[in-house]
Amino acid sequence: YELSGLTAAVEWKPMLDGAQWARGPNYRAEPGALVDVYPHFHVTSGLVNLWRPGYQAGPLAPRDVWVYLPPTYVENERARLPVVYMHDGQNLFDAALAFGGHEWRVDEALDEGAETGAIREAIVVGVGNTADRIDEYTPSADPEHTPSGHGDAYLDLLTTQLKPLVDATFRTRPGRGDTALVGSSLGGLISSYGGVHRPGVFGLVGALSPSTWWDDTFLLGQVALVATQPAPVERVYVDSGDSGPSQDDVSNTAKLAAAYAQAGYVEGETLRYVVQPGASHSEVYWAQRLPGALAFLLGPRADSAAP
Repeated sequence: YELSGLTAAVEWKPMLDGAQWARGPNYRAEPGALVDVYPHFHVTSGLVNLWRPGYQAGPLAPRDVWVYLPPTYVENERARLPVVYMHDGQNLFDAALAFGGHEWRVDEALDEGAETGAIREAIVVGVGNTADRIDEYTPSADPEHTPSGHGDAYLDLLTTQLKPLVDATFRTRPGRGDTALVGSSLGGLISSYGGVHRPGVFGLVGALSPSTWWDDTFLLGQVALVATQPAPVERVYVDSGDSGPSQDDVSNTAKLAAAYAQAGYVEGETLRYVVQPGASHSEVYWAQRLPGALAFLLGPRADSAAP
């Protein structure tokens, strides 16, 4: 459709067969702008399925993968969407599988974000952990924790085996600016490290309560390398709580955020650092902070009017 003669922005919304408005907020049309719109009218929630792709795990153990497909993807077969790769897939969608019985409510967060327009819709690939979680999620060998330090092999699994299959199977936007790597604790550690060493694949990084303490804060020195990269990660989200036995490593996480700032990231633009008062190192609090993390990394629906 073409809206001609516009001198100011207007709000609009598609209607199906003269009876059903598209779900979500109004769209916004700016004079002279071209916008690709993929509305959905009926589907109110995304789908989560266990997916067992035929990838080669190499030296690592095989694992389950869960995939969330958002409402627009389910209903509109032309829609291509960003992808968020998340660690600890067991904890993301189902309390019955999650550690401690507390899931991250990833699907609920994205379904609500789609309805309000606050979060751009995205496919989520939840990669299950294994008995070798510590070894796979750590980028360096720490003599106090063995075995450890095979994080690069895990990242290779994601980038050379799993991602090509995801892009071949689902309607994705495969570019780095539409590909996020998100995790918590050791998953936050390997996400931050992955952004430093795989910036051509992952342009968006979310590190919730990252284990910055690992190997005498090895990660801080790695983040400093970002300043020398011609095309570093585009956006970084870092957070923690400040309570519990470890105070959620709040001091080291503050240093991590400072390291990103020193490398050139700007708070509120390319960096978001959050401390949740009273929060401890737990899935309960990661679920609470996840919507804000995804809203920053993915942004709102680009053509949506403010609610």
